[in-house]
Amino acid sequence: MKCVPHYGEAGETMAAKKSSSKIEALTALPGVGAATAKKLVAAKLDSVSKVAGAGAKKLQDAGLSAAVAKKVGAAAKAAEKGKEVTKAAATKATSAAKATASKAKSTVKKTAAASKKTASKAKTAAKKTASKAKSTAKSTASKATSAAKKTLPSKKSDDGRKGGTLKVPRNVRDMPWFNKK
Repeated sequence: MKCVPHYGEAGETMAAKKSSSKIEALTALPGVGAATAKKLVAAKLDSVSKVAGAGAKKLQDAGLSAAVAKKVGAAAKAAEKGKEVTKAAATKATSAAKATASKAKSTVKKTAAASKKTASKAKTAAKKTASKAKSTAKSTASKATSAAKKTLPSKKSDDGRKGGTLKVPRNVRDMPWFNKK
């Protein structure tokens, strides 16, 4: 008995494993079964691109009939063309993605700089507005205080009630019912 090194659990040799993967790739073509794929591999047409490059005569020499050779050759060419188109589209998509990423990165940098600048302007404007509001509030309060001092309560109020000691509550806590205990 001859001792052969094995690959994997199935007891296949490495060459047999490669051959079976080539057969599987060829059987993906329409009109190519396991037997036809074995014929093509035996004729050293072991990839879809090699089958696409081979003419009908070469496929017939590999053991295929004229009709099957024509069908398989056309299918291999279509698959190869689809593969090229897919590869070109993938390359184009990759370059477009890189360009988009680059544009997005520069846009983010510009936006960050602009937002930083806008935030600084907004902070300065807010400080100015707050300062103006504070000074306006102070002057209005002082004017109101001086106006209130000038108009002392008379013995008769505006609503017709008598009494010089009428107290107008300034907030809810000054009302008599609020402080009930």
